[in-house]
Amino acid sequence: MALSNNTEPIVTCHLDEVMAQRQITGTDLAKQVGITPVNLSVLKNNRAKAVRFSTLAALCAALECQPGDLFSVEH
Repeated sequence: MALSNNTEPIVTCHLDEVMAQRQITGTDLAKQVGITPVNLSVLKNNRAKAVRFSTLAALCAALECQPGDLFSVEH
């Protein structure tokens, strides 16, 4: 996909909002997904450079949502 002004798309994580809707803590979610609370925090704070598909699938299963509920992309 070509971008008009040579900038990369911005991916924003909405994990905090989904977690609040589901009333689940970061510690509990990290345990369910099988990642450390620190790695979950990196993801929640938009500092992650990449997300494994297995982690994404586990997040979606634990939160009963779709990837589009967790992330948005701005071009």
